[in-house]
Formats: sequence, C-alpha cells, structure tokens
Amino acid sequence: MRLSGRTLCLTIFVDDTDTWHHRPLFTEIVHRAHQAGLAGATVFRGVEGFGSGSIVHTTRLLSLADDLPAAIVIVDEEERIRSFIPELAELSIEGLVTVHEVEVVHYKGREDAGT
Repeated sequence: MRLSGRTLCLTIFVDDTDTWHHRPLFTEIVHRAHQAGLAGATVFRGVEGFGSGSIVHTTRLLSLADDLPAAIVIVDEEERIRSFIPELAELSIEGLVTVHEVEVVHYKGREDAGT
C-alpha cells in the first residue's frame, strides 16, 4: 500500500488498562484496524497524563502506575478512516477520539523496499 499527500490521522486516547472482552482495548482497536485493511496503526504508551477526570496518572516512583494514557494512531486515506470510525462506537471508548488532516511525505513498507 502506498500513501502520499493529504490523508487523515485518527487518534484514540484511552487508559492502558481499558479492556474489551478480557484483552487490552488498544489491542482490539489495532486488530480491527488491521482487519479493515488500514495502512497501519501504532500504540504509544504515555508516562504521564490526565483526561476528563482531571486525575494525573504517572509512572514516577511512589505513585500508582495504573491507568496510564495510551494513544492509538492510524493514518490512511480519508474515506478509509471515516469508514472505520463506526467500528469504534461498539467499543464504548472512555477517552478521546480525534481526526485531523495530515500530509504524508514518506511512507514505505518492507514490500516496497525493492522499488
């Protein structure tokens, strides 16, 4: 798959302890994105953050390191991102979901290495 030019970035912010049917929610989202044939998905784990509950969660010593932020980032063509968003509704996400326009200046996978 090749991406270039104007695309969309879908970012889903959740707690890393959120689950869906006994597995991490971020894992469920990544697997659904893969099944949908999206260009790729990456999970970033945060070391500190807070959300709508205004409680700061951190990995620093002497604090409980649970409910840390995790961000799932997916970049693909607008039509593909927009058609994937309804998949998220079923997951009852307690977090933030954003979409913004990005410009892809380079995207090359292993299968493209020889070209």
